[in-house]
Amino acid sequence: MFPNSILGRPPFTPNHQQHNNFFALSPTLYSHQQLIDAQFNFQNADLSRALSLQQLTYGNVGPIPTSASPIFRGRKRLSDEKNLPLDGKRQRFHSPHQDPTVVNQIVPLSGERRYSMPPLFHTPYVPEIVRCVSPFREISFLEPREITLPEAKDKLSQQILELFETCQQQVSDLKKKELCRTQLQREVQLLFPQSRLFLVGSSLNGFGTRSSDGDLCLVVKEEPVNQKTEARHILLLVHKHFCTRLSGYIERPQLIRAKVPIVKFRDKVSCVEFDLNVNNIVGIRNTFLLRTYAYLENRVRPLVLVIKKWANHHEINDASRGTLSSYSLVLMVLHYLQTLPEPILPSLQKIYPESFSPAIQLHLVHQAPCNIPPYLSKNESSLGDLLLGFLKYYATEFDWSSQMVSVREAKAIPRPDGIEWRNKYICVEEPFDGTNTARAVHEKQKFDMIKDQFLKSFHRLKNKRDLNSILPLRTALLKR
Repeated sequence: MFPNSILGRPPFTPNHQQHNNFFALSPTLYSHQQLIDAQFNFQNADLSRALSLQQLTYGNVGPIPTSASPIFRGRKRLSDEKNLPLDGKRQRFHSPHQDPTVVNQIVPLSGERRYSMPPLFHTPYVPEIVRCVSPFREISFLEPREITLPEAKDKLSQQILELFETCQQQVSDLKKKELCRTQLQREVQLLFPQSRLFLVGSSLNGFGTRSSDGDLCLVVKEEPVNQKTEARHILLLVHKHFCTRLSGYIERPQLIRAKVPIVKFRDKVSCVEFDLNVNNIVGIRNTFLLRTYAYLENRVRPLVLVIKKWANHHEINDASRGTLSSYSLVLMVLHYLQTLPEPILPSLQKIYPESFSPAIQLHLVHQAPCNIPPYLSKNESSLGDLLLGFLKYYATEFDWSSQMVSVREAKAIPRPDGIEWRNKYICVEEPFDGTNTARAVHEKQKFDMIKDQFLKSFHRLKNKRDLNSILPLRTALLKR
């Protein structure tokens, strides 16, 4: 699926896998000395030597000059590149265990089995090179297989479908983000040679729009990382690296010292905004859980997109300002579809515990979406009816004071009594680690504003059956 990453790797023989595990990292925390080594790599790495082994390209940009300033510059291929010695040119490595043209097994190969979602990427196998970044390969994307959208028999449902088809993330959008991820991974591995960079969140889970930011997770090991100390130190080094080595391609890098610290930046080539965190491994797991739900039933993605647009328009979709994150909103939609008298979605974690166990190794989590068959529901509600029902459910039926949204259980469950759940007005359970994804809503004023928008929008939509009554389509389409 991803070149240079663990996702979508072809299977190895046991002996080969033992020697080439992408996460064959120390089980202990990064030591003080290791962090000093990373800082030393940043300050003193001989980038000329590193780049002579593998010429770095970026988008349509030629190789980086290695004999001059370390800052990226120029789009023109060096005139003397053709005179480089053989070992200075880009190298290609092939697996001794299989032909490099073999299609990744994540791609459906048999017509006997219906997969519930499109394949992600199709790429030849690139083996792990110990303490060396694999050479860059152009990404070969497969167009998603045709997924029939639900039929729209009424005006409201038609409006939802038109909004979805205009604003949904395109394959070309995902390709830009993946290209940037590939190049950034190579750069970060100059500091942390055994690390891997993952694209996560809405860009990959099926619920992205054309304007969605890119979320990146830098994994330095499979064990937890102290977010207050270790993660911040790692991100500080990454931030410095971006500011000095990559200033020609990355602009506005900011280190945000939040509960889960991130580096925010903008890629000048793709014009995509990115958030990069360290070792938020649960984000990798829930990306593929949500992706499975997204393609399990053809009404899920259009409904989620219109609700995200609606929440954004009414300013209740920003965790940094004390309202709901997009992730919480998606879980709320999935939970609603699970709790209908005739459910549209099941609990995947209950039906397929072996595919969505928190104990599954990271290099296997991508397999689950391809092995889950479509869910056939007897519920034939239109998109318009489902949108109206979603607003009604959270405006008049869900008991916010005593219940918690749970996609894992496919029902509303009693709120826990732990300290993390006290003084929180909205409780949405994270399906893997059980934390509250809506913990940002801790002010009564913001909670009342959210509840008020659900109630007002429900009454308006019920009376007019026109999406413009709660979400001006012209504005939504302009934002994409």
